[in-house]
Amino acid sequence: MKIAAILVAAGRGTRAGAGLPKQWRILAGQRVFDWTYQAFLSHPDISHVVAVVHPDDHSQLPSGLEAVNGGSTRAASVRAGLEALEGRGFSHVLIHDAARACVSPDVISGVIKALITSKAAAPALPVTDALWQGQDAAVTGTQSREGLFRAQTPQGFALPAILAAHRAHHSAHDGEALDDVEIARTAGLDVTITLGDEDNLKLTHAQDFVRAERILRGTMDIRLGNGFDVHAFTDGDQVVLCGVAIPHNKALLGHSDADVGMHAITDALYGALAEGDIGRHFPPSDPQWKGAASHIFLAHACALARSKGYEIGNIDCTLICEQPKIGPHASAMQTELSRIMGLDPSRISVKATTSERLGFTGREEGIAALATATLVTS
Repeated sequence: MKIAAILVAAGRGTRAGAGLPKQWRILAGQRVFDWTYQAFLSHPDISHVVAVVHPDDHSQLPSGLEAVNGGSTRAASVRAGLEALEGRGFSHVLIHDAARACVSPDVISGVIKALITSKAAAPALPVTDALWQGQDAAVTGTQSREGLFRAQTPQGFALPAILAAHRAHHSAHDGEALDDVEIARTAGLDVTITLGDEDNLKLTHAQDFVRAERILRGTMDIRLGNGFDVHAFTDGDQVVLCGVAIPHNKALLGHSDADVGMHAITDALYGALAEGDIGRHFPPSDPQWKGAASHIFLAHACALARSKGYEIGNIDCTLICEQPKIGPHASAMQTELSRIMGLDPSRISVKATTSERLGFTGREEGIAALATATLVTS
């Protein structure tokens, strides 16, 4: 099978609030459409993705994604997507509502597996609640739930069969249908029911976004990293700590600028990524890094984290020394780290402690720093 996916995103509905069509609203850090697109783009059995969008929304789409204009109804939009796939070697197609951003790989795979032996398949869940008939806020009767299912997407089909079904529907009705399964059944196709997922909800109302946020946040990858660094004192008249030059009767000795605080933070970030330490990325044997400003290392670690899909949750750095006093400079350090890292200052903590005159820091032979970094998937 060679499978394409159609993401139906041409609607203009704003019932979910925020004044935007729901597919372009932010959900758990990125747009609804982006969550949906990534689910299909990353699935190993799907060769191609086409988006069906409103003519005004092409600028909203990720670079490289094929798109066609939608129609006045969902059925017309799907037909436009199917027509765009004809004659390109695709044997099957999955049709999915872009507003179902929480679709799982298992739901997608279940439909694809069913298509091996069936021309049509779609996920659904059995109705388990009692069903009432009602009018004017009063129950007027009951309805058996036996044999009833709640339909979901993606709905999968042999491409030639569903394209023919949509063309026949257009010729005979030129109107809306409940979904593509209705159109397929009208054309005489048998549809296999696959297992749906309670989390595969269609975003319709404001409260749906709250639930979807919890679902998507629950899949976040959270990582912690620790960094520890030590530099000895040497002759000099200032130390550089967390990017701030502090007058002192000594300097710190190191291959770079010996910013012990920034080095600890950088190593914490590399540690959270399982990417070793500063020495792996900026070997001290390489003369180009002699005397280098430590913000180069920190900026690299931040960029690496973001390139892997992480955002920095927070940073906590403790400087361990008797002198100089850190408190008067902590706010400036926080500001400088914020600038370098592209992180809100409220997510950065810089504090200090002494070692009660014990050890090398207590003897004022150098400064140590301990840092913790939290990374979360963006």
